[in-house]
Amino acid sequence: MKNLLKVIVFAGLLAFLPFSSWAEEGDKKQMVANMTLDTTVKKNAATDNKWSQSHRGDRNVGAQFATRSQVIAKNGMAATSIPLATQVALDILKKGGSAVDAAIAANAAIGLMEPTGNGIGGDLYAIVWDPESRKLYGLNGSGRSPMGLSYDDLAAELKRRGRSDIPPYGSLPVSVPGTVDGWYELHGKFGKLSMAENLAPAISYAREGVPLTQLIAYYMKMAGARYLDPKSGVEETANFLKTYFPGGIPPVEGQIFQNPDLANSLSMIAEGGRAAFYNGPIAATIDSYMRRIGGALRREDLAAHKSTWVTPLSINYRGYDVFELPPNGQGIAALQQLNILEGYDLKAMGHNSADYLHVHTEAKKLAFEDRARFYADMDYYDAPLDRLLSKEYAAERRAMIAMDRVINEVKYPDPDVLRDGDTIYLTVADKDGMMVSLIQSNYRGMGSGLVPDGLGFMLQDRGQLFTLKKGHPNVYAPGKRPFHTIIPAFVMKDGKPLMSFGLMGGGMQPQGHAQIMTNMIDFGMNVQEAGDVARYRHDGSSEPTGEVMKAGGILNVESGVEDTVIEELRRRGHTVKVGKGGYGGYQMILWDEKLGVYKGASEMRKDGQASGY
Repeated sequence: MKNLLKVIVFAGLLAFLPFSSWAEEGDKKQMVANMTLDTTVKKNAATDNKWSQSHRGDRNVGAQFATRSQVIAKNGMAATSIPLATQVALDILKKGGSAVDAAIAANAAIGLMEPTGNGIGGDLYAIVWDPESRKLYGLNGSGRSPMGLSYDDLAAELKRRGRSDIPPYGSLPVSVPGTVDGWYELHGKFGKLSMAENLAPAISYAREGVPLTQLIAYYMKMAGARYLDPKSGVEETANFLKTYFPGGIPPVEGQIFQNPDLANSLSMIAEGGRAAFYNGPIAATIDSYMRRIGGALRREDLAAHKSTWVTPLSINYRGYDVFELPPNGQGIAALQQLNILEGYDLKAMGHNSADYLHVHTEAKKLAFEDRARFYADMDYYDAPLDRLLSKEYAAERRAMIAMDRVINEVKYPDPDVLRDGDTIYLTVADKDGMMVSLIQSNYRGMGSGLVPDGLGFMLQDRGQLFTLKKGHPNVYAPGKRPFHTIIPAFVMKDGKPLMSFGLMGGGMQPQGHAQIMTNMIDFGMNVQEAGDVARYRHDGSSEPTGEVMKAGGILNVESGVEDTVIEELRRRGHTVKVGKGGYGGYQMILWDEKLGVYKGASEMRKDGQASGY
């Protein structure tokens, strides 16, 4: 009967849901009509075309492509992907909480309000500017693979299933959730309010309910189609249906979504601290659930987990110090790309010109080759970071770029040779000058598809990003952190804090960070314009999971890129596709020291909001 219910629900979903691939951090197929006046209007692609760029109004000041002016406030600012979560953050600031308190409160709320991108079953990274110590701190809150699952055991199970790679869903890619420990590490250093106060808004919303946005309701339908597919490999789906599809029906835009199980879990964390999650009742429930469905994650894995304070790495781009966190994340790919781009006069090329997009794309390809070969858990591999981030190495890589043709394949030596030579992002700033850049994710949208009994959250599937290639820095091993895509960013100028920002969306993130920086530094865009202007996304680079670029990949561009530019890019050898979806979601807060105000933005591709007081 249970299997029959699964098939019936899945068939019902297929009747109305476009079957496009589910993306990292829920970003790859954002096929949502941004200007639909009524839910009955968008019935087919022809109707969607009706609401084209020609229907938008005119702005009196600023760039015409911008959706609004930047938000400006003096005492505090929050920019998140959900307006209600932004309000939660501001309420915490007004109560006397620090920017870290507000970031934790907002993150907890978004776990309820945007379950398609994050939750306490996932991981967290953060960069914090502390005005008291005048220092930038980095936190790696990512979890590790189960200690009881060896490489040989994993390989044997994959062979039994007829697979040669780690699947995207089910128990095999599940790793330890790091978010809750990340909260407590941040709070221990920088918190002012109690964790009970910080988690109270999310608990209240989870019990009373919150109206779902258009985009989140759409993504939840997509998630259901994936997990309920009999071929998905998800071992148990009744808990997913109970938690996210009440009555077995996907929720719709505006529907009041309640998650009392999540409220109970957050209450246990508020009362019992991180121990409730990693050593107490939540850990016990996860252990019992994973044993029941045949998964490898155990209570001992949770008890052994700890976050790591790390030193953010930086390069100087035209006088601005841009900071990212070191691997196992991919942040330094943005720094490598900027180092290469610094050798070009981008402003003279013109924004989104053929030359501009060409050098951006080629620089991305080269940075991602290093990303594929060197980025891994640094407890297991000592990546040559100084060399990778040097201006000399960037010059060598830049010499590989030709303006009249594309790089289709990069011949690359073994890693030792160089030794010598589906996510949410939020940012908060407070009246004392503390600025927080925080990113959190379950990977592939909602995660593994597995919701432990009665807990109200889904376990992440980040372990899919290991490779099975023996000898590779990112090869699977028990108790190891996988390669990670989520990256917060920060910018300083002359030793002072300037910008806290991020752009979520899998492999889009480093190239998105590079675009935001060139938009602002080379072209003088403000924080709102820098996020709204048309973007590119290159796919098909070599990957840390073992894939190798052979044919140059695909350059995706938004419709704001001119047709003549697209034609020229194709003439040079780029495979160019035009379309919406997969370009990430961006937030930023900039401190304007001269005026004594914060300037914030959240762009139009998602539901976000920047607001201050």
